[in-house]
Amino acid sequence: MGAQWKVKHKEAAANAKGKIFGKLVKEISIAARNGADITTNAHLRLVVEQAKKASMPRETLERAIKKGSGQLGEAVQYHRVTYEGFAPHQVPLIVECVTDNINRTVAEIRVAFRKGQLGASGSVAWDFNHVGMIEATPDSPDADPELAAIEAGAQDFEPGEDGATLFLTDPADLDAVQKALPEQGFTVVSAKLGYQPKNPVSGLTDEQMAEVEAFLEGLDNHDDVQDMFVGLAG
Repeated sequence: MGAQWKVKHKEAAANAKGKIFGKLVKEISIAARNGADITTNAHLRLVVEQAKKASMPRETLERAIKKGSGQLGEAVQYHRVTYEGFAPHQVPLIVECVTDNINRTVAEIRVAFRKGQLGASGSVAWDFNHVGMIEATPDSPDADPELAAIEAGAQDFEPGEDGATLFLTDPADLDAVQKALPEQGFTVVSAKLGYQPKNPVSGLTDEQMAEVEAFLEGLDNHDDVQDMFVGLAG
């Protein structure tokens, strides 16, 4: 299946550091609510590592932690909001947003869905499995993802992007598995809760696929969109 659980961003979007930093700052701020010490806050520790790999300036990183933990006064009140619906041609879609203004975000997401169909809560979630998703890279060519998945307690694994492996876990086991993978010869790149499609849509024509991709790109360009999970094969 490859990395079909997430939208495959275009290279230009992936290289837009300003947007990447914006998403990371929000995630850091949310994680820092549970404490600014990365030795005791596993979520914050992982996001900080991601920020460092993205070459986020130290000042930006530290300020995001202080804001989220309330060290600069009142903590920033970001909210995580999930929307469900369909892209063109009835492709199921779950969109996760992080926002400081829910009313503004929902109004703008409705507009972004004008060529699709925005549904009510639960309208497509039944067609996805809620899982832990850990992207990890092998430390050596001899690292065995199947053995690592078994030993670390993952439910399944599949090839990821750029030689990485996507390990799938029960949501409750996400933290335990990501801690165990380094002992099995894998370096964790990212870890999060997400949604894997049960019945991904296939058989779209090139023209239909182009419509779906254009729709997804429009959503992905929204500043509040943190992640998207698409029921699309291939």
